[in-house]
Amino acid sequence: QVQLVESGGGLVQAGESLRLSCAASGFTFSYYAMGWFRQAPGKEREFVAGISWSGGGVTAYGDFVKGRFTISRDNAKNTVLLQMNGLKPEDTAVYYCAAKTGYYYDRDYRRYDYWGQGTQVTVSS
Repeated sequence: QVQLVESGGGLVQAGESLRLSCAASGFTFSYYAMGWFRQAPGKEREFVAGISWSGGGVTAYGDFVKGRFTISRDNAKNTVLLQMNGLKPEDTAVYYCAAKTGYYYDRDYRRYDYWGQGTQVTVSS
């Protein structure tokens, strides 16, 4: 049974940090590219960050990130992380972890095969 379970969301003030974690099970994690997406009420799901499979040597970020977030993966622990620094109120959303077969991540959420249930991130001003 495939599972992606996000954790680490919460309520923070502007300028603070959060570290999101996604624990994967039920599939060969190292053979999947991973992505983080977010969705705010009334908005489309948005690409936050992606990392290639295996060693995760290729990463990419949404334009709005501007150096504030870092994605990483630990294949030994079947985990992908998203370190978020300098959070802003506009970062408020539900954040989702997703897995995609193949080497490269994709900015299009429709390309992903598996999804977690999401974790809420709320940033107050």
